[in-house]
Order: sequence, then structure tokens, then C-alpha cells
Amino acid sequence: MSLTLRSIELAVVGDDLTVELSSGRTVRFAHLDYAASAPAVRAAADAVRDLLPFYGSVHRGTGLRSQTSTLEYERARDTVAEFVGARPGDHVIFTRNTTDALNLLARSLPAGTTTVVFDGEHHANLLPWASPLRLASPATPDAAVEALDAALAGLEGPVLVAVTGASNVTGEIWPIRRLADVAHRHGARIVVDAAQLAPHVPVDLADLGADYLALSGHKLYAPFGAGVLAGRGDWLDAADPYLRGGGASAAVGDNPADVTWTTGPARHEGGTPNLLGAVTLGAVCAALLRADRAALHEHEQSLLAALGGGVTLFGGLAPRVGIASFAVPEPAVVAERLAKDYGIGVRAGQFCAHPLVRRLTGAGGDCATTGLLRASFGLGSTTEDVDRLVTALDELGLSGV
Repeated sequence: MSLTLRSIELAVVGDDLTVELSSGRTVRFAHLDYAASAPAVRAAADAVRDLLPFYGSVHRGTGLRSQTSTLEYERARDTVAEFVGARPGDHVIFTRNTTDALNLLARSLPAGTTTVVFDGEHHANLLPWASPLRLASPATPDAAVEALDAALAGLEGPVLVAVTGASNVTGEIWPIRRLADVAHRHGARIVVDAAQLAPHVPVDLADLGADYLALSGHKLYAPFGAGVLAGRGDWLDAADPYLRGGGASAAVGDNPADVTWTTGPARHEGGTPNLLGAVTLGAVCAALLRADRAALHEHEQSLLAALGGGVTLFGGLAPRVGIASFAVPEPAVVAERLAKDYGIGVRAGQFCAHPLVRRLTGAGGDCATTGLLRASFGLGSTTEDVDRLVTALDELGLSGV
């Protein structure tokens, strides 16, 4: 992507990485696996460089390093809060990743909460919930809304709807606002797995109508082990701490039961936090807030169109972000050929979304299905990268599959 579409701070570190092919020729590596892990951008790398001389313990000391580290950690929280549109009363809690964030929320649900999910979710949003009510993946946005409306009718007690913002398999953007409106009409809450949505389009809790939102830094160009759970504070403040230890406790008495836990984000951030992860995530969020997200999205759409001209993409819930999956014979073998012979990195398999991939491939209950091939784009992706992929697939006899 030309730097006319992105600032220097959003330039991908290692964008000029080269790889030697099986033929002995050297080419620029075409990374088309952003949906798994996005490379770091300059804003993240610079944030680490600038903070390391001042690295110290967060919330623990009065010296220069501790005070500077604490300030930068909380500034990062404020920036992430702005990035996700946190509202008064919302908490922004730093976690390890989206999986960790959703597990935190699952541990914080009031007793007797019913969780409702669609079976097309990534495992991060499929497995944390205890005995969820699973709905079949819908064929259209209208079908998703209708299925949720029917499922929520008659449910009693606390209810949480857990849904993806954008599929990590097909890239389809789900009708979150409509689903949220249905959930709220039935008195339910909704959490959005925004791991694949946030890197591609702006996310805002109020605009989405979401009660909670989870995302990962490693999908968002800040690969230093940080994630976020953002949303309403009441359930989180009433729940047992996710990690019991220093920081989560306000006072500890001699009796083992005599513990006063903090409220707010600190309640679930026990122990020394991931300062570098939080600060780099905040730096990337700040850079994206300054970027022309519409232009970036338009560029991704042009890449999708170019890829779709060479293969048949799965998915019918248009529009989609820069993620596309398609069927090829022996996808793992094809992915290896693309890497060794063409210098292209893609992903083969079931992408931690086994029920959805089995349905798309018609594998039924066979957990050993070979899966699909997935290409995913981001800030460093170029038209040349996609053209190389389409050409490679054609040379491998897979064009038009």
C-alpha cells in the first residue's frame, strides 16, 4: 500500500522483508496472513524504543521509572478507551488477548446467566461460555436477526449474547447494531468479539450498541501480548477478581477471608501488568484514530475484488473486511507451495472455527476436515501481493476454484 494512504507511523516494520524461493530467486515476502497476526507498525516499535529507558513497575513506586511507567500505562488506557468509544461507567481492562478478555467476562457473569452464541464463532468466543445456547450460523443478516429474536423470546434471568464483529474465516461483517437492538429489546446484553473488526474499520461501543467489546493487540499491529475487554462496569465490579494478587487487592487482613478487593480495571489486572503491550497498543490506536480509515478500507476492498476475480470466496453476509477463504484440494500442501515457490504467506486449515469451516466445506461432523485456504490483508498489503497470489494459483492449476 502506498504511503499516500497511510502515515509513516502506520508503516509496517519489515515491509521490505525478502525470502529466497525454492528456485534460488529472492523476492519480497508477501504476507497475506494478517488475520492470524498482524506485523508491528512503526508506532508500536517507536513506543517500545521510547519507553524502555524509563521502564519500571506500574502503580508500585515513587521513583522516576515507576512514575513514568504508570503515567504511560494509564495514558494507553485512555487512548484505547477513546478508540473503542468507552462511555461513562465503562471499564477498559488490559488482558493478554481477545481469548483472555472473553474468558474474563465469562468468569464475571452473574449466577444463572444464559449465554447465546452462533456456532460460526471463533473458538475464543465459542468455548469460554458455560453451556451456551448455540444457534446455527445464518445465511443472511436478516436470518441472524430473526434467529436471535426467536432464541431470546421467553428466556429469563440475565442473558448475554456473544457475537463476532467480523468472521475470521469469511471476513463477513455481522449486523451488530441490529443484533444489539434485538438483545436489548429482550433485556439481554451483548459482547462483540472485535478481534477481526477493529483492525479494519472503526469500532465504537455506542455506535455498535454493544455492552462489551474485546480485541487483541496482535491483530492490531501491536504484537506485544496485550488485549482489551471494554464495557459496562457493574458486572465486572461485582465479580470475583480474575487474577487474585497484588493490585487487585486494596487491603488484606490476617484472616484469609479478610480481603477487600478493588473496583474498576485494577480488580481484574492482578500482578505486574504488561506495560509494553498496553503502551504499544495505545500507540497504534492513537495512530489509527488519526488515519483515514475510509481510504484504508477502500484499498482493502480493491484487494478483495482482485482476489475474487481469481477464486470463489466463501461468505454471503456482505460487506466484508480484508479476509477471504476459498476451497482448494489439500490446502496445507498449497500453502506450503505458495510459501516455498512464490514467497507468499497464507493460512490453511480451520482457523480455530471448526464448526463453521465444517459447514462451509460440507464436512459434516468430521473434525479431521482439511479445511480451507485463507488470505487476509492489512496495512502493508499491496496490489502486487494479491496479483502474485492469483498468478501463483493459476500456475498451480487452481484459478477459478
